[in-house]
This record gives sequence, C-alpha cells and structure tokens, in this order.
Amino acid sequence: MMRKTAPILIVDDDVEDHVILEDYFSDLGLKHYLQFASDGKTALELLEGLADNELPEIIVLDLNMPILNGTQTLLELKRSLRYKEIPVIIYSTSENDNEKSKCLSFGALDYVVKPSDYESGMKTVQYLRSLVKNF
Repeated sequence: MMRKTAPILIVDDDVEDHVILEDYFSDLGLKHYLQFASDGKTALELLEGLADNELPEIIVLDLNMPILNGTQTLLELKRSLRYKEIPVIIYSTSENDNEKSKCLSFGALDYVVKPSDYESGMKTVQYLRSLVKNF
C-alpha cells in the first residue's frame, strides 16, 4: 500500500533550511519524501492527526526552535508509546559535544550538524534516505 504522507518529517523553524533540504532532496528526485513542521508543538499536533500507518519513518529535529525546542520535542516523542519507536535525528548548527551527548542519551538515533556546502548536504540527504525503509 502506498503511503499518503512523506516518510521524513523535518521540524525546523527556519524556512530557509526547509528550502535547502527540499532542494537537496529534489536533486535526487526525492522531494516527495519530506513534510515540514515549524516547531515541536506543530509537529506533535501534525503527528496526532495521522493514522498509525501514516506516521513518518524518521523525524529530523532542529534544536533551537520557539514554543517547543528540539530537546523538549525529543523528550515528548520518546515518552509517547505511539511515537517512541520513530527514529529521531537531531539536525543542528551546534557542534557542541555536550549537547550531542545529551540528545543521544534522551533517545535520539543520531546528531547531524547542518551541512555548510552542497557536497556535505547531499551526503546528509543520502544518509536520511538510507533510513527510510517502507516508501
């Protein structure tokens, strides 16, 4: 059965980051892999409105967002019986090892620093794509 929703949910308040990721995915013919939310609260509301078979396969969270930041959203997701098994990738400009360790200890699958050039951006997209299994 074909999914009605995209397998990767990007949660980031920076619209420019949405556009950049969409461009990277489009370059690989994978634009349809993405759906976006602008903050953690909006992401949780979006997830609540989905049927179980429509939940994303991966959630990519920015750390610094208004309303519910990435860490708070990660904790909410991992506390939920419905969402705790969805892999969460933290996607941040911060290269702070303490922040990375904290996020991993809270249940994030990985911590990816936002790419600074096209080549590293494409590697990030290919990595995220490799985590999608049922699309």
